[in-house]
Amino acid sequence: MANRLINETSPYLLQHAHNPVDWYAWGEEALSRARDEDRPILLSIGYSACHWCHVMERESFENEDIAVLMNDNFVNIKVDREERPDLDAVYMEAVQMMTGSGGWPMTVFLTPEGRPYYGGTYFPPEDRGGMPGFPRLLAAASQAYHTNKGEIERVTRQLAEQMGRTGQMPRGFTPLTTEVMHNAYSQLATQFDHLNGGFGNAPKFPQPMTPEFLLRYNRHGFNARALEMVELTLQKMAYGGMYDQVGGGFHRYSTDAYWLVPHFEKMLYDNALLARLYLHAWQVTGNPLYRRITEETLDYVLREMTDPSGGFYSAQDADSEGVEGKFFVWTPDELRPLLGDDADLVMGYYGVTERGNFEGANILNVPVPPEQFTGQRGVTEDDLSAAVQRARAVLLDVREHRIHPLLDDKVLTSWNGLTLRSFAEAGVALGRPDYLDAASRNADFLLATMRDENRRLLRTWRNGEAKLNGYLEDYACLADGLISLHEATLEPRWLQDAVGLANGMVDLFWDDAVGGFYDTGKDHEELVIRPRDVFDNAQPCGGSVATDVLLRLGVITGNDDFSAKGATPLRAMQQMLGRAPSATGHWLGALDFYVSLPREIVIVGPTGNPATGAMLEEVSRRFMPNRVLVGMADPADPPLKDSPLLEQRVMQDGVPTAYVCENYACQLPVTDPAALAAQLDR
Repeated sequence: MANRLINETSPYLLQHAHNPVDWYAWGEEALSRARDEDRPILLSIGYSACHWCHVMERESFENEDIAVLMNDNFVNIKVDREERPDLDAVYMEAVQMMTGSGGWPMTVFLTPEGRPYYGGTYFPPEDRGGMPGFPRLLAAASQAYHTNKGEIERVTRQLAEQMGRTGQMPRGFTPLTTEVMHNAYSQLATQFDHLNGGFGNAPKFPQPMTPEFLLRYNRHGFNARALEMVELTLQKMAYGGMYDQVGGGFHRYSTDAYWLVPHFEKMLYDNALLARLYLHAWQVTGNPLYRRITEETLDYVLREMTDPSGGFYSAQDADSEGVEGKFFVWTPDELRPLLGDDADLVMGYYGVTERGNFEGANILNVPVPPEQFTGQRGVTEDDLSAAVQRARAVLLDVREHRIHPLLDDKVLTSWNGLTLRSFAEAGVALGRPDYLDAASRNADFLLATMRDENRRLLRTWRNGEAKLNGYLEDYACLADGLISLHEATLEPRWLQDAVGLANGMVDLFWDDAVGGFYDTGKDHEELVIRPRDVFDNAQPCGGSVATDVLLRLGVITGNDDFSAKGATPLRAMQQMLGRAPSATGHWLGALDFYVSLPREIVIVGPTGNPATGAMLEEVSRRFMPNRVLVGMADPADPPLKDSPLLEQRVMQDGVPTAYVCENYACQLPVTDPAALAAQLDR
């Protein structure tokens, strides 16, 4: 029999809709019952691609006896952390304060007022490995609430006093300079794995915003080793098992230090950020490997993660048929008949052995770089490439007939904004009109579907239903994507919508008292604290993206308030940027934009005109992170009121024209792509 979660849209919540647990979604119905019956709340937070979430469900939430204990003693609330990052942030901080660590599944015991008094992560169904069994924990948590309310009150009061302090950065008044960037680079250089690339030891996460900062650092000519660090990391990841060698796209992280054995789930935001990183590395170096990885990753998103409506799905699970990684691995006996005459060469290239490298099977990877492998085998690079391409097509077709991992097909505004930007940038830089089409369809979908009747941005959509007020990251990431889409197409509506979102973002989330943004809007329900995450983790935090967006829009629009509200949080964060660069990568990019004098580029000309396209290509194939690009696709239109940069910008002699300004001085308008290239390279 289904519980209340059957009425939800989140695939994660729907996974639990047939548990014997009397689950509620977070909301007033559950909270009112807890208050009316004076019952503690058991809050369980996870997400669809979380392996240990599935384990705890099988062991405990599907167990009839454990469900009885939960139902008799608690109001049970299940939350999808991707839909409700505010609740996840608030209660994760509490769990980390109580236990010293955190993760998912997250299990938190709350008073009826929502105040946490105990918590943890995964709990086994019986005492095991030094962990208490879940039934024993349930009994203790219930008894503590009903028999020791004085202690509960003391604990919750102390937690409430401490929670939220990590987001309260003191206002900074020291001028922002490149010295912060030098300090950040020095920290990263000491953490770098010079053998395998990346930072730190196992498990190893891709951290795409950190190499992005290093690309910026290298562009200034500060230290050539910065680019060496990026290239080693990108090559090791591209050839490792964390990259899906058959279908493209990246798994979540590597369980080892060598990028070989991944945790097999695939997240939209990882692939959006990594595709963009590889694109930027290609712009810097021209290395065809980086372009290939960019295109294979975005092609994977188009093939497997795109809704017919234009939205991008959230995640693919690690498990299929109850086994982690089963969908992705191969044995020699499977491969030989599929690959035929290519079998020996391709299996050698992908490191396939009888013993395997993952539970008796093989995660495909490239243990020997192609140029070295061809020398060992006495084949040409062209012959190897042709064999690998034939093999990939065959294996992808065969894999499509396997039982697929669960697809989390909800659409999240912030993650879509990240992906929108990547498709827009890659579309114009690589000459891929299908990418630009995907970006435009996505933007149309988000702007039409993810806003309510008051034009308030919403968080999540699935099966035709959009709901939940959007967070800071939703506003910031969508505005960010729209700016890039304007740069790629010159269509004015995308810039106009970005400015509108920025104004709404400031109104809903900015707080003068803290000199920065909160993650929840002023119209949001009141929680134990108002969350404010200031760290870039697997994805950039809302505050760093908002800062970057406002700084760029400040230049584009001439709006001094945007510029001031972009700079203020940077001043508060600058000490943290130098001390903890791996947790502030996107902030560092915003700082780089602020301390550099941005180059202003205007292109005027119809987008269907090849000359306009050639101008856009000249700009877009270069790595110029500290520039803004605005334009008019239809020169007959009046100049955009949102950008004074377009004032008096017209086509010269009826020919598409580019204008380049920098350091408060403008160069002569040019109509020839070669002349524009000379100005950009100056």
